[in-house]
Amino acid sequence: MANGIISIDKPEGWTSQDVTARLRRVFNTRRIGHGGTLDPMATGVLPVFVGRATRGVEFFEHAQKIYEATIRLGIATDTEDVTGTVLEQKDVSVSEDDFLTVLERFRGEIMQVPPMYSALKVNGQKLYDLARAGKEVERKPRPITIYELECLAFSGNEARLRIHCSKGTYIRTLCKDIGEALGCGGCMAALRRIQAGEYTISESVPLEQLLAASERGENMDGYLKPVDSMFASLPAISLTPNQSKRIRNGNTFSYTAENGKYRLYGDDGAFLALGQVSDGVMSTIKSFFEV
Repeated sequence: MANGIISIDKPEGWTSQDVTARLRRVFNTRRIGHGGTLDPMATGVLPVFVGRATRGVEFFEHAQKIYEATIRLGIATDTEDVTGTVLEQKDVSVSEDDFLTVLERFRGEIMQVPPMYSALKVNGQKLYDLARAGKEVERKPRPITIYELECLAFSGNEARLRIHCSKGTYIRTLCKDIGEALGCGGCMAALRRIQAGEYTISESVPLEQLLAASERGENMDGYLKPVDSMFASLPAISLTPNQSKRIRNGNTFSYTAENGKYRLYGDDGAFLALGQVSDGVMSTIKSFFEV
């Protein structure tokens, strides 16, 4: 059975669920999931978890993301992007200096109200279902962090941004809020995710390329990265045979190291688990070995 992670360069027009549904057939498995939804109009990095790797999806939900987005000024829509119904149009008389000054308000920790057209649930109902029924409900602002917000280009009524942000950030809403702060309104005109966690656009496989390779009968396992690649930023520990046995049995053991999370490898070099040292005791956060 296939096990691992593939970073797909999602094309425009596909939902994240569309991609995973298609890859179930490619890898011939039902155990598959994605790390972080991309809107149909968005392109770029979509990590897909196959087989045992699906055990890591819960950790990827907290991964930071980097996007390149185009904001169009002077237009407000119900979906907060150019695919929606236009609610208001205004003349734009914003200088580049004005634009750069306003961006400063959106760096660091900020509060953001999730859009109605999102998969968040209120009283058990998805917001986009309510929105499509013509209903709007109150949404509470949520804290997010914008680590970097850089203007890559400015042309008067459009600008291209590079955004490094925390989980839970809606780039459509960020564009809308920037437009409102400028007094002319705004919406998202394009979006490309260039990094999600450890995975970058340069190593992502275009979906069309993967599907073509599958049609040719290529071995799809060669496209999968090992499960531990998602934890590449964490230090690795090689365990003794006795320690490996204790991890496989779900037991703790004494271990001298700084408190924190670690990649744990068996004496045979196989990735066993994501572990944690706390006050000299090693325990398992999540196991990834084959039972």
